[in-house]
Amino acid sequence: MARIEPHPRPGTPHLHAGRFAQRYARAVVACRHVVVLVWIGLVAAVLLTTSPAEGGPAARLQGFIDPSDRTLATEIESAKEFGFPLMSRTLLVQRDPDGLSPYAQAEVVLRALALNRGEYPEAEPVRGALPVTNTLEWFPASSERGTTALTYLFMDPEAGTGRQTGSAQRFAANHLEADDHYVGVTGSIPAREEQSHIISAALPMVERVTLVAIALVVALHFRSVLAPVLAIGTAGAAFLVTIRLAEIVGTFFDTTVPEELRPLVLALLLGVVTDYVIFYLSGMRRALNDGLPRLEAARTASGQYGPIVVVAGVTVAAGTAALAAADSPFFAAVAPAMALAVLVGVVVSTTLVPALMALLGRALFWPTRRPVLRPARVQAGQDRGIRFLTRRPVALVVVLTLTAGLAAASLPLRDLRLGVGFVQSLPETEPAGRAAAAAAEGFTPGIVAPTLLLVRGQDVTARRGELAELSAAVAAQPGVAGVLGPGTLPAELEDRLLLAPSGDAARYLVVFEDDPTGASAIAALRTLQQRLPELMTGAGLAGASWGLGGDTALASALVGITEGDLGRIALAALVVNLLILVLFLRALVAPLYLLASSVLALTASLGIATWVFQGLLGQDGMTFYVPFAAAVLLVALGSDYNVFAVGSIWAQARGRPLREAVVLSVPQSSRAITAAAVALALSFGALALVPLAPFRELAFVMALGIVLDAIVVRSLLVPTLLVLFGQVSGWPGRALSGRATAAATPVPAAPPGSP
Repeated sequence: MARIEPHPRPGTPHLHAGRFAQRYARAVVACRHVVVLVWIGLVAAVLLTTSPAEGGPAARLQGFIDPSDRTLATEIESAKEFGFPLMSRTLLVQRDPDGLSPYAQAEVVLRALALNRGEYPEAEPVRGALPVTNTLEWFPASSERGTTALTYLFMDPEAGTGRQTGSAQRFAANHLEADDHYVGVTGSIPAREEQSHIISAALPMVERVTLVAIALVVALHFRSVLAPVLAIGTAGAAFLVTIRLAEIVGTFFDTTVPEELRPLVLALLLGVVTDYVIFYLSGMRRALNDGLPRLEAARTASGQYGPIVVVAGVTVAAGTAALAAADSPFFAAVAPAMALAVLVGVVVSTTLVPALMALLGRALFWPTRRPVLRPARVQAGQDRGIRFLTRRPVALVVVLTLTAGLAAASLPLRDLRLGVGFVQSLPETEPAGRAAAAAAEGFTPGIVAPTLLLVRGQDVTARRGELAELSAAVAAQPGVAGVLGPGTLPAELEDRLLLAPSGDAARYLVVFEDDPTGASAIAALRTLQQRLPELMTGAGLAGASWGLGGDTALASALVGITEGDLGRIALAALVVNLLILVLFLRALVAPLYLLASSVLALTASLGIATWVFQGLLGQDGMTFYVPFAAAVLLVALGSDYNVFAVGSIWAQARGRPLREAVVLSVPQSSRAITAAAVALALSFGALALVPLAPFRELAFVMALGIVLDAIVVRSLLVPTLLVLFGQVSGWPGRALSGRATAAATPVPAAPPGSP
């Protein structure tokens, strides 16, 4: 913990570090040349040894959930019972708005039959096909007739997404002619493959834009040319080392970061490293402006901010590691990578940055040679503002107003709906998105991935009337566009596709009205699940068992797991952040309301995002992982800023009344925190350059949450809360004991133009 210098310069309080921090600062400055050479060697080693990334995204949506899930078991049981699957996650789309010719429609059926007979060995890993046209009027909800044909391809489940998608595309290129009006390949597997390519293609642009944004923020804040070079170099070194370590850790533990979250890890790493660089350089500039020599200034800044950076970094790393408490493999896989990225950033910041500060000194702030002084009127206005804000009646009004405003902004969060939306998140300009849109126009959006309903019971196939009645009952449920089931197809097709040879199973394909992995389809499926026991009884099938499979059922299971993880993740993140704040501040009361303020900023951000994306933009829910990843990150980053802002106030309050400590510390810390927050917000905001819906959502939520936390919470709400709670904030510790009683004491104004 930092302590106050016995005789600080008026208006520029100079914090000195504890004994351990002083030893660390002396060591890193003394070994500055070695430290820089070691980091150069590490970066060179990484560049020389890093191999191209191998593999790709999981082969299917199942990779996101537990393999023992009941939904997967239903699909496996169906394939075993019938000898072949009825579920397909890859399909060819043909469409002519003016109508497909009878010849083209006949060819669709003939090609599918040939695939089923194995007449296209080059189509490996295709195992079979099912043709569907909207001419047959199997789906009453189809918006057109005779315009669209689909060929569902059944693939070897062991083949990866790239192989499955490539096989479908090659088959279409080799066997479909111009008059077949081929649109493209779509389905959850091609969509996943396409998402992977989009992310990989966009990552370099995200990196470049993020680095440029960081450079501009640092350059403007310090009015320097070399300061942004140091920030970018440090962030780059951290990024390269993190990527290599992540590969090693992933190989050792047989884990990999989901493709969807790799840009998020990048933004987090670059953002937090920039934050820590800004705080170090702020301390260095202040020490140099106080007249300290280069090496002494580097030691002073390192001793002051080194321990705070470590505590802040550990807070963020521990907070992100809380995702490991999730049952979902999706979240559990990304937790180590995020924690590792932050820890590497801490190590780089606490070693390379002080070493470079010691080597470069005031040259870091070139071309600025003299202290940057604010105009006297600006300084005086800021002093009057903070003194006015810290009057108890004013502070009470500010706390009530801000709390009410943030609470009101949180209200739309009640309407938050979650989906997966693999196909839905793709731009329609992409092949899979364009093909899905064409299929939706000819049929209905749910046609891209129908849901499997498997009914099992002894001699159940002999009860055709009851099975047909169930088809009609399911088709009448809300959100269901149509059903392919017993009673809806010619008898010969029913016998082959829908009624098991054993006589003990029947199956249905249920097509929903909306995107099959979107929030609306998931809601419709859950309604169907609740009503199925009643529907089975009403159809005379009370003794039979049933199960659901397909992408909608898997998406529902994934969203359900995520919702179930919320309690564990939230509890783990809050406990970890609270514990670190309690240990750092040696108090209990202040950490409680500091954490509560961070949570309030988080819920306000999510509430506004829900209103924007679901309300203004009419989006069908938000991507399932966005609110939870944002929640963990924003709470952790909020605690990170708490460490910097309140830690400074705590140290000042050791030698003066709490209100005076707030008046002296807040203007100084808020400037650095605001600059750091802008850099971090831009880092996450760059995620919007990835042209996928989840990244636009993440960019918006994270950028908004960081700005709210830094500007509204840290600069306004926290100082007023400290004044209102007074010395009780430090309970049960004694850090503030006897200091807040002088709150009414006049606060000395900082001298005009103090930095």
